[in-house]
Formats: sequence, C-alpha cells, structure tokens
Amino acid sequence: MHFKTVALIGRYQDRGLDAPLRALAATLQTAGCTVLVETDTAVNTGVTEFPTASYTDIGNQADLAVIMGGDGTMLGAARMLAHSRVPLIGINHGRLGFITDIPLDTAATALQRVIKGNFDIEERILLEGRVMRGDRIMFSGVALNDVVINRAGRGGMIELSVDLDNSLMYNQRADGLIISTPTGSTAYALAANGPILHPQLRTILLVPVAPQTLSNRPIVIPDSGVLGITITSLSRVESGASVHFDMQTWSECQAGDRIEVRRARDPIRFIHPSGYSFFSTLRRKLLWNRMPTLSDEAE
Repeated sequence: MHFKTVALIGRYQDRGLDAPLRALAATLQTAGCTVLVETDTAVNTGVTEFPTASYTDIGNQADLAVIMGGDGTMLGAARMLAHSRVPLIGINHGRLGFITDIPLDTAATALQRVIKGNFDIEERILLEGRVMRGDRIMFSGVALNDVVINRAGRGGMIELSVDLDNSLMYNQRADGLIISTPTGSTAYALAANGPILHPQLRTILLVPVAPQTLSNRPIVIPDSGVLGITITSLSRVESGASVHFDMQTWSECQAGDRIEVRRARDPIRFIHPSGYSFFSTLRRKLLWNRMPTLSDEAE
C-alpha cells in the first residue's frame, strides 16, 4: 500500500462538513488505511472518533493528506506541510477549485483509485519572502499562490523599484504588484490580466495591478534568482503599503522597505487520480467547452 496513514484536513467553517469527512474516513478504513484528523478540523466538526493530529504530527506520521474545502484550505495546508514532503490531494467542498480539483460526489471513487496505486504525482514550487527594513527582517512568509504588494488606502499609488539578482528590471507606479507562482497564475494574477502558466513550469510571474503606464506588462522570469522590490515612495494620502503571502498579511510597510522573494527550498507535492489533466480543469472552471450563443454576441 502506498499510503498507510492518511490525514484528513477540512475547511471546518463550512456547514455539513462532518458527514463527508466521516464518509471519506470510512472509505479509507475499508481500504486498510489508518485515519488521522487534523486537530482543529476534528474539534470544529465534531469528528472526534478518530485519532487527532497537529500539522507537525501529520508531517511526521502521514503518508498522504486529504484536503477537503476550497483552494484557500489547500493553500494553508500546503504552507504547513511542504517541508515534510507529505503529498496532498484536494477534494472540493463547494465550487470547483483549481487545486482542490476533485468534486465531492466523486471523492470516494477517486480515493479508492489512489489508494490502489492509480495516481499521478506532481511537484509545484512555492515562494518564500521577507520584508527588510535596513538589516532587520520585519516579516517573512511562504506562499503557494502569490506574494502581493499593494497600497494600503483607497487613493494614490505606490512607487516600486524591481530588480532580479540586483539587476534593475523597471520602476513602476501602480496600485500594486503580484508576484505569482505558476499555480497562482489562475488566481489574482488572472484577474489582473496576467497569463495562465502551466503549473509544472519553474518560473515566477510578475503582474502589475493598475499601472500608471500601460507599457508595464506582465513578465515571466526564471525561478532561480532573487527578486527584490523596493518601495521607493508612497502617496501622501496613503498610510502605508501591505504585503500578502497568500492569506498572511503584513500591513506596516514604509517607503524604503525592501521585499525579497525567491523560490522556496521545498516544493509541494500533489496527488491526482490517474488521467488528471490541468487543461480539463481549465475547461471546466473557465467554461472553455461552452460555445458562444447568439445572446452572448448580442450582449
């Protein structure tokens, strides 16, 4: 058996998560697996009849982590477990996600196939970064989707100087800048008119948010260097700027602060049932299969 011990991690804020969690646990036990439930998931869903485990315990004991929820739940689990090399599989509890890609109604069948060895495994990069004020590290974090620098208030812009391995790329005035992994290219970067990148690429995507100059375009760079973004100026009406590492936020940036971003040392490993296709997910999520109608053209 490839996965003897399997951990369940859920978006416990969702109502009705207890029943599908118990159903998945039963499927896994029938297949001969030992089931662990992440501590907060167990406490908040009432699924307490199985051994509970912290993320540290999961990293040390589990052969596979099953994430039930949305992409946000997967982002949090990925940051916590990447260093342990525990692979993740995503069950979507709600709308179809890009990284929680297995629909809930097919979850039992998908897990049975995976436990029997019918799966593909892929590695995706994460980003790690820090906010520097002189020689002091003010904040640090890890991101699977993106690191975002943006203005803190409603008015004005921020001015940024961007370099790669200390070689100047450009100066920019904008509402912000998205530094994205290929996985994150279908998140905020896509909403800001960035390109979709295949998740197995080893690259980093930079997408400006509402730049003052239209010639500031998205750019893809190698993931082997160190990206530096210096906040050179803040509008007078601004109180500061914020940096977001996925869902982790630090809102006390000042002019002169430097944000350094690089590929994280540890990748994240995703498990998919055999036959998984990234393009199939895109077709379903972005409605690429839907043919335009006459009413669409009229609109």
